[in-house]
Amino acid sequence: MVAQGKKVKAHYRGTLDDGTQFDCSYDRGEPIEFTVGAGQMIAGFDAAVAEMELGEKRTVRLEPAEAYGEYDPARVLQVPCAQFPNWEQMPIGVPVMLSTPYGPMPATCLKVEDEKLFLDTNHELAGKALTFEIEVVEIA
Repeated sequence: MVAQGKKVKAHYRGTLDDGTQFDCSYDRGEPIEFTVGAGQMIAGFDAAVAEMELGEKRTVRLEPAEAYGEYDPARVLQVPCAQFPNWEQMPIGVPVMLSTPYGPMPATCLKVEDEKLFLDTNHELAGKALTFEIEVVEIA
């Protein structure tokens, strides 16, 4: 098994329950590199790799709590349109990057209503179960 604190390289393919692929390191031709147990990965992925051996392939299904969390309706912000220059050009349903005092924050504009933008700041995979095919290709 991969020890906590070890650097690993792993290839993976991530899919939703309907089979839709949302990410794949094989397609990029480069495995992901991270330190096991350092909090660099979603919890379920990190835990799965920690139980694997070099060269092992495994498929794991993660519930939302082990991935990007449950969808939180409180993370849909209602912001006055006047706070956004050119708000009329805000694309509906397309991820955008907001500038905040704490740094950039991804959001998706759900709708414009009553002179307000409804901005969803949940991760795009929040509330979804994820399946990963994982292959450990290097342990350092």
